[in-house]
Amino acid sequence: MPTGQKHLVKCRCVLPQYKMQPEPPRHQFVVFSIIEDNDKVRPKFAQCNNCGLVHKVTELAKSEVLAGREAMGSIVAIEDIKPSLPPALINVLESNQADLPTWEAAQFIIENKRWGDFVVVSTDEEGGMRQGKYVRILGENLLKVESFTREEYIK
Repeated sequence: MPTGQKHLVKCRCVLPQYKMQPEPPRHQFVVFSIIEDNDKVRPKFAQCNNCGLVHKVTELAKSEVLAGREAMGSIVAIEDIKPSLPPALINVLESNQADLPTWEAAQFIIENKRWGDFVVVSTDEEGGMRQGKYVRILGENLLKVESFTREEYIK
């Protein structure tokens, strides 16, 4: 059975606040990918949330920029996902202003009946502690919103 994974991919763009640095860090954005039974990532297209360039995601944490593509009508949007989700889940995702990869992860759980799986809908960090909230999908119309707190370690 395939699994789903949210992960980061790097873009060649730089966030505006870093543009003046001599070696600015490259922007990274979150995508959701499906990993097949053979451990291969199902290829997909994703759009950078900073510069809009289209990436072809081929592996976890790896993508290639499609030269000259700043839009593709075939990239799934939140509005495309909403009709496939139960109203209560839509309410939780909307009220937490969930990003597209979170919506895709929720859709994956529902479609594959992976009851008990969860998606993180919000996180905050303060003083080395990460606090967040996730929605556990217990059934097609059964959800449980829970919170978590953990200590963050930076090496």
